[in-house]
Amino acid sequence: MKHLFFPILLLLAFLGLSVACGAPKAQEPEPKYIVQVSIGHWKAPTFSAEQIIARLDTVSRLIPIEKVIIGWSLDKEVYRKVGTYLHENNIHMLLWLPVFAETEDVLDNSPAVDLWGRLPAEYAAGGFRFNCPTDPQNLANVLALYDQCFSDCGFDGVFLDRVRTQSFVSGVGGVLNCGCPTCTAHFAAEGVDLEEVRKAWEEKGDDFLSVSNYDPVTGFEFADPLAAAFFRAKGHIVSNSVAAVADSLHQRGLEVGLDLYAPFMAPFVGQDYAILSQHADFIKPMLYRMTFAPAGMGYEYDLLRKAIPGAKGYPDIKMDVAFLESQLEAMADCPCAKYPGIEINYRADIVPTSPEYVAESLAAVMRYHFDGLDLSWNIMEAPDAHIACLGK
Repeated sequence: MKHLFFPILLLLAFLGLSVACGAPKAQEPEPKYIVQVSIGHWKAPTFSAEQIIARLDTVSRLIPIEKVIIGWSLDKEVYRKVGTYLHENNIHMLLWLPVFAETEDVLDNSPAVDLWGRLPAEYAAGGFRFNCPTDPQNLANVLALYDQCFSDCGFDGVFLDRVRTQSFVSGVGGVLNCGCPTCTAHFAAEGVDLEEVRKAWEEKGDDFLSVSNYDPVTGFEFADPLAAAFFRAKGHIVSNSVAAVADSLHQRGLEVGLDLYAPFMAPFVGQDYAILSQHADFIKPMLYRMTFAPAGMGYEYDLLRKAIPGAKGYPDIKMDVAFLESQLEAMADCPCAKYPGIEINYRADIVPTSPEYVAESLAAVMRYHFDGLDLSWNIMEAPDAHIACLGK
């Protein structure tokens, strides 16, 4: 019996140490990555299939790629060759397809107009026109474009871009739209008379868009009930049109992803997360803290405040990790997969990112146990250091 005493003591000591140290922790799930490949707009591709495959092969040695979003040249052979490589490596290929803008070269779509029937000002640095979000022919044209030009290229899904109206990049007219007869009827069905909205803006000016409260997670509350009703209706109208396109693509057996503005700015461009997330397989909110160009969170917010300087209630917002986390919290209940878009491209004057910034953003996303990241916006030109830091 004495011979058993000391081994038992040692065993009990070991078990006590294990309890004190805690049981081994389950490993956190590894983030999954979506990468985007921009190969030009409707023209000959800016990269060959061989260049794209070589780049993706290099990136896949640094991080696990789950999906590749590529577009939107009309060169089918590029997609077929890249698709063969991706499918051999169990990676999904999605077509990068614009919906309400940048389609003038290939589609005869009716344009969006502001509430006075005017085309909003275009972005000075080579902007593009937006199209009416409710014209049934515009929606049918986008689907026909996929069917005729891309359906035989081996895509597993479609990533819908430009699923919104203009933003404050085009001034107030960019967000007070679309005011065409078709959209006017849709607003009326939502209980909003656009003539009353026009009168309110003309009488109150900037104050029409004043806010009475702001919460980083729930967003802005408009002081004027008519302004609140307008943007609520706009979100329903634009998002239901996007949902119709997404549903039609699902009927074709395709996965659907959506490119979205950050939650706090989404209402201004007609994006209702509650609607959109029910019709998408995944969403990619553009949480760009270091982008001084359209879709950059700080950039767009600064344009808002410059466009309506007389509006009250818009606070200073610091684009720090705390604000990033507020936007992650705002989308946490969306029922689809979530891949926040974090910019990894670099340009000193427009997107001055760093490996530290990229890693910091990844850490914030994974604290919310989201599916992963969308690395924006062109993996072909992103610095390797901005990718390698994610694999550490």
